[in-house]
Amino acid sequence: MITRRNFIKQSSIAATVASFTPWDLLVDELKKKQKLGIQLFSIPKMLSSDFEGGLKMLQKMGYKEIEFYGPYDFSADSAKKSWAEAAKMLGFSGSGFFGRDAKQARMILDDLSMRSPGTHTDLETLLTKMGPLSQMAQIMGQTYVTLPSIPEDKRKTMDDYKRMADVFNSIGAEAKKHGVKFGYHNHGYGIKPKDGVVGLEILLKETDPALVFFEMDIFWTAAGGADPIALLNKYPNRYKMLHLKDMKEKKTFSGDGGSPDQWISLFPYLSSLGEGVMDLPGIMRAAKKNGVEHYFIEEDMVANPSVALDISAKYFKKM
Repeated sequence: MITRRNFIKQSSIAATVASFTPWDLLVDELKKKQKLGIQLFSIPKMLSSDFEGGLKMLQKMGYKEIEFYGPYDFSADSAKKSWAEAAKMLGFSGSGFFGRDAKQARMILDDLSMRSPGTHTDLETLLTKMGPLSQMAQIMGQTYVTLPSIPEDKRKTMDDYKRMADVFNSIGAEAKKHGVKFGYHNHGYGIKPKDGVVGLEILLKETDPALVFFEMDIFWTAAGGADPIALLNKYPNRYKMLHLKDMKEKKTFSGDGGSPDQWISLFPYLSSLGEGVMDLPGIMRAAKKNGVEHYFIEEDMVANPSVALDISAKYFKKM
């Protein structure tokens, strides 16, 4: 029972705590609470035919954060051309905001009480279009502009990775000037050692932690032969985002993971969270301990999203 004396006592304690705890710190702690996110490449065909309907489906499942992918109207011409060619093979052409502008997309997310912490975009756009890219990000409330993969011709040797580390530092500095943060999402390449050297670790070691942030795809990391937990622990506060997916059985690339045919060969082993062999609780514990801020489920072009993505959402909530 709350008496007048108890109320006064509790209020006094709260006031004392508040006097020693800056409001900004309390807000930061609230922001750190895990929110379920998703990379939209999980349902590109659905979004191409019904953008709002696809987002509403995700919202009902409990997804709160959205990671978009390009190209956008302002993207580099080379990126739009490459995407047009890939779209013929993939069977859809939608990307960005699927025919809408950033303000319209933001309104839709606001109406659904969803937010977007970041987007994937291509290397040329990051190098030549940071102005319009950052303007879009600011309209959307995005923090991270992330490179999903390094072009194949720029990662053939360890010297290429060293050059790319310099490029990343440059992009990161430009991103900071424009009020956003640059991130890099690992694929399957650059993880297996070559002459005792690992390409991904060159990027982690030779980039400025204040300018370059990382997004770990746990499936491709494991497929490359690395341990996601070990990497998170070895490089604390470098990884700020995770792509979460499960693996039906333990598989690694037949080669170095550097070509699309090797990626495609492992697609049949993708599964919803909790239906595979990945140590998801362990990965999540390591992620929370080492500074990860956002968790995006990604099930590339999943065949039955209304079922598969719901399974992943429920598993994430249990964790």
